[in-house]
Amino acid sequence: MQSTFSGPVYVVGDNIDTDQIIPAQYLNLVPTIAEEYEKLGSFALCGLPDDTNPVRFVQEGRMDTEYPIVIAGRNFGCGSSREHAPIAMGAAECQCVVAESFARIFFRNCVATGELYPIECGDRLCDVFKTGDLATVDIDANTIRHHATNRTYSLKPLGEVRPVVDAGGIFEYARQTGMMPAKAA
Repeated sequence: MQSTFSGPVYVVGDNIDTDQIIPAQYLNLVPTIAEEYEKLGSFALCGLPDDTNPVRFVQEGRMDTEYPIVIAGRNFGCGSSREHAPIAMGAAECQCVVAESFARIFFRNCVATGELYPIECGDRLCDVFKTGDLATVDIDANTIRHHATNRTYSLKPLGEVRPVVDAGGIFEYARQTGMMPAKAA
């Protein structure tokens, strides 16, 4: 499994809710249908207000993002309990969200779907990083490095969550560990 993620970061603030991550009008897209899964990615974080986020997470006409890492403040993923939120971000090829804290249901949906790693950090990184800054997240070392300053910040370990996300979600983890039978061929 991949343990480091590098690239430009996309920075948001506090209380980013699931309506901002994937607005309700796109919830009719079915993630198990390949074309609709891809379409979900094109709408990831499109509900963010333009005045606070003038750069779009996914550029118009694209299906995926150039930002593999999202950095957020407190309470990321609050609001309604929609699995489409982490699925849309994963479909856009986001690999992890580093936040001060997560809404519990969003965190659980990240783990259940295996779409992206929800990583907590004690530092307020949304005030340190700017959208487009280069970073490397190392989930083995539990660090994020800001390339421009060469400063490294500690991340909270994923613990028992990591093997579930590594496996691709709770059902794949259950199959791989023998808790569920393998999929029929």
